[in-house]
Order: sequence, then structure tokens, then C-alpha cells
Amino acid sequence: MLFRTIFAALTAATTLHAQGQPIVHDGEYEFLRAQFGDQWDAQDLEVDARLAAIRSANNDRPPNIFFVLIDDVSFGLMGSRAMNYVTGFDTPEINDFAAESLSLMRMYTEPSCTPTRTAFLTGRHPVRAGQEEVKVALVGEGLAADEVTLAEILKQSGYNTAHVGKWHQGDIEQSFPHNQGFDNAFFPVHQQVQLSLMTPEAAAASNLNGWHRSTQSGEFAVDQLFKPYGLVTGLEAKAGGLAREVDLAPGEEWTQAHYERMNERYQSQALEQLELLSKEDSPFFLQYWPLYPLNFTYSDQQTSRNGGFMADKLEVVDTWFGELLAKIDDLGISENTLVIFMADNGIFKQYSPDSGMMELIYRGGKAEHLEGGVRVDAFVRWPAAVEAGSYAGDIIHVSDLYTTLARIAGGSEHIPRDRVIDGIDQTALLLEGEGNSRRDYVYIYEGPVLRSIVKQEFKMHLPAPGVPGAAAPVYNVLRDPRESTPDIGGSLWSGASFQDMMKRHQKMIEKYPHLPLGKGVPYGGIENLRPESEKAREVFSSWQ
Repeated sequence: MLFRTIFAALTAATTLHAQGQPIVHDGEYEFLRAQFGDQWDAQDLEVDARLAAIRSANNDRPPNIFFVLIDDVSFGLMGSRAMNYVTGFDTPEINDFAAESLSLMRMYTEPSCTPTRTAFLTGRHPVRAGQEEVKVALVGEGLAADEVTLAEILKQSGYNTAHVGKWHQGDIEQSFPHNQGFDNAFFPVHQQVQLSLMTPEAAAASNLNGWHRSTQSGEFAVDQLFKPYGLVTGLEAKAGGLAREVDLAPGEEWTQAHYERMNERYQSQALEQLELLSKEDSPFFLQYWPLYPLNFTYSDQQTSRNGGFMADKLEVVDTWFGELLAKIDDLGISENTLVIFMADNGIFKQYSPDSGMMELIYRGGKAEHLEGGVRVDAFVRWPAAVEAGSYAGDIIHVSDLYTTLARIAGGSEHIPRDRVIDGIDQTALLLEGEGNSRRDYVYIYEGPVLRSIVKQEFKMHLPAPGVPGAAAPVYNVLRDPRESTPDIGGSLWSGASFQDMMKRHQKMIEKYPHLPLGKGVPYGGIENLRPESEKAREVFSSWQ
């Protein structure tokens, strides 16, 4: 009987529930729901009652949401005083915040920054939206207007919304944050390869070779348009309006000083947005994605014991985060403000050890499907609802924040029902604590390629075409966190089960094909485009 129930769930995942059309989830979730659906439904009644009580105690107002996402920091590098001694840099503010929070000890992300941010914004594996990789220069691509972001859901739910800091979801107008649900947006078009590496200072530090004219003569170069040029830097915009570039004049060279001013500006704007948004009658969703700790030059005086050029900037981020938390306290909104602080993926290990960032227990880093690439520290504080100083060893994926925050905000009805939503509602985990996750699995892509599958403490690295599942390497990440020694005993019993998971995943892809990536003319909707940016766009468009 159970197997017939499971089969029915997988083949009719979009069947109407009593309360209306359900969210379409992946096959593996439906496989679990067939086993635990009655239990989860009963728990959801209790969760709804608790959410209603919390809202009633706060003048019928859902919580403010403040989401801070930082770049390239592997699991264990922040939030622990003990690890501060090991690494040689200090994160006292983040440590104190962790002590006031629920620590998500098994938070999975995507392997790099653009995909992780897409997963958070859309609740979907980025491959489903065509957002498969990190882009550096002009591409004429980005997050499609047809994607429904968390900001759009919260906006429909009565929230004021603002984005500050890194965006990195494309260089076309439809992809910019003020066109994806944010009322106000302060953001760079590109990311830190342009902003922090493509500078004369990074070239002088030998961290950027070949691009800057100071590094080699280019005597025999014929193509003078091979190296990126004229890239737009920081933009500011309001919903429904045009964007405007700030702090870079026509013909001016971008430098490390510009990068540092940009970081300082975003910190000031995040503080300013907290002040402004807290005075409104509606709740707010503020998203702050700092560019630090990514940095590729040394200061005149490094301040950490570690001395790495990224380690020092993580200390800066720590101080700034403390300022933001103090502002929330000063505004008197701490009790009913849900604050999430986490990293987007593992370290940029190609720049270790000079960066000061290092692998710890998990092997791997940015752009890799290994645990070190996709396991990060993540902390959730909501005094009105979440137990302070608690831990959860349950599996959670960054896409789960989409459905979870939508529910907490009262906006689940606005989640689209015409596509697969990978994010699982984890409200029960936040409110009830450890042991209440509704997933025990993760699919991990590198770009468009499914590279590994996690199920409970087991992880299969997908076999090459034609290789049977029983021969694929399987690791027990509790016993072998560095994924160094495949467990042949584990492979023999789990190979078929992992292959079944792949089949369930593929069946849903066939039923709901991936949506196309957004396409357009780069740098549209910018009112003061510099002449060099106009030229870059014209040259790019000439051969498209």
C-alpha cells in the first residue's frame, strides 16, 4: 500500500490538495511526503497556530527580515571563538550572534556565488533558470523576468523591500534588482573579479596577471578589444525607474580605492535602509550582500594575527555586522526581526594561503561540489520565535529559505505553481528545532552538470556515463568529511538507491523543463552610461 501511495505522489505531484493547488516539488520530496505527509500536515497546524500567536503578540505584524550573505567563507571559519584561535582572525560579533541564534550545522549552498544567489531568490536550483555559472564581463544574460523572486513574493505580501550590495544576477535590465521586486537597490552590475581583481593594485600584488597594461608590454597583441574594458560598476535605482552609475567619471580608471569606497558606501546604505524601513508601517525585507571579505590587496597595515588579505576583510565584515545589529537594537525592532547571516559557498582556495582563508574539516572550495565548496556557516536569529543558542544538524539547502520566509511572511500563496520549486518549507525546523527538517537530501550541480547527490550522511559522486551505480564512489561524510576514501561497502548497497534518486529528479525535469535564461542588450536602463561602456556594449552587440 505504501509503495502505491508513493507512486501516486510521484506521478501526480500537482494534484489539488484540499486547500488548493500545491507547490510543485521535486520527486525526492514527494517520495518523502508519501511517507510522512500526514505527520507533516498535523505539525503544520501547530506551526500555523504558533505563527498566528507570534503575529498577534506583535500587533498582527509579520517579522521584518534582514538577510546578510557574504562571499566565499567555508564552514567553520566564523561564529566560533575556538576556531578564531585556530585561524588567526577574530569574529567576535558573529560569534555573539551565533550564540543568540539557531546554528544550521548542515546548510548546503550551490558551489559559486551567482547560482547560490539565484537559488535563494527563486527557490530553485539555478540550472532550472539557466543561471549555471559565474560571469565576469558583458554577456547580455541574466535572471529572467519570468522568474518569481522572494522579493516579489514579499512585496505582494505587504513588505517594503530593499537590496544593498553584491547582486551578480546579470547585466541586462530585466535582471537588475529594482526590476526583480526591490523598491530600492544599491548594487554593482558585476562582481569582485572586476571590482577587486581588475585594478592596478591587484596587478601590482601579482594577483591579476595579463589584463592590466602594467603587467606586460602587449607588444605583439593585434586584437585591442580582447581584454574587458568599459565595464559598468556601481548602480543605484528605484523600482520602475532607470539606474544611475555612481562614483566613476568617464575615462576614470577603477582602483582599489574605488572598491573600498564602494564597500563603505554599501555599509552606510544598509544602516540607512534599516533606519528608514523601520519607520514605515509595513514590515521590511532588507537584503545586504557585502563584497568583502573578497579582496586581493594588502592594506598598509594588516590588523589580524593571520594577516591574509581576505582574513583582514572578514574582520571588517564582523565589525560592520556588529554595527548593523546594534542599529536594530537601537531602533527597538530586535524582538520581531528575523536575521539570517551566512556565506554563499566555500573559500576561493586558488588564492590560499595568501588570502588567509583555508580549508578546515571539509575538502574543496568555490566552484566545487565537494563538501568544502557547498557547506557553510548559517545562523538564524528571531527572538520572538527561534530558540537562542540552539543547533540543528538537519540538512537544509539555501533554496529552502525561499519557501520558509514566504510562509513566515504570509505569502506562500504567491509562490508560482507552474514550475518546480526545490526549496522546502522549513518553518517547523526554525520554530521547533533540531529533527524537524523535511529534507534529508541535496542534489549538487557544477554548472549544468549534476555532480553529486547527498542523502543523509551518504554522498555519491556521480559515475561517468556507462559506469554502474555500484561502482560509483560513495562517501560517509561523517566518517570521511574530506571525501578522500570511497566506501565500497556503502556503494554496493546504496548504488541502486542513488540511481533511483537520479531517476526521480530526471522525471520532474522532463515534466517541467528548465526555463530559459534571460537575454537582452547589456547595460539597458542605465541613464548615464559612460562613453567607454557605450563602446563596450556596441562592440559586444556587433557580433551577437
